[in-house]
Amino acid sequence: MRYSITTTVDLPFDRALAATREALATQGFGILTEIDMAATLKAKLDVDLDPQVILGACNPPLAHRALQAETAIGLLLPCNVVVRSAGPERTTVEALDPDVMVEVTGNSELGDVATDARTRLHAALDTLAGR
Repeated sequence: MRYSITTTVDLPFDRALAATREALATQGFGILTEIDMAATLKAKLDVDLDPQVILGACNPPLAHRALQAETAIGLLLPCNVVVRSAGPERTTVEALDPDVMVEVTGNSELGDVATDARTRLHAALDTLAGR
C-alpha cells in the first residue's frame, strides 16, 4: 500500500521548511504541531540525525467533515507532513496520503474528504516542486 505523497526539492532544509509552511497555508492548512526529530533524538538519545521536522497540518473544515463521518478519525488527524534533509541543498517533503483514512477505517463516507485533502496536499507539494 502506498501511503505517502512525496516531492524532493532543490532547496536547503530551512528554506524548504518555510516554503512548506507557506504552501500548506495557501491550501487552507494550519500547523497545529511541530516536532523537531533531530533535536528530540539528540536530547533524548544523544544521537545525530539529519534535519527532520514533522508538521501536524490541519484544515479545519476538512477535519470537521471527517469527524462527522467517523468519530474516531481523530486518531489519523492531523495530516502529517515530514520535511527532511536529503543533502546540503535538497529536501524531501512527504505527506501522509489521506486515502489511508479510508483504507484503514473502511468508511466510504470519508472518500470525498480524502479526495479534497489529497488534492490540496498535492497542490502544496506541486508548488514546492515548481519553485
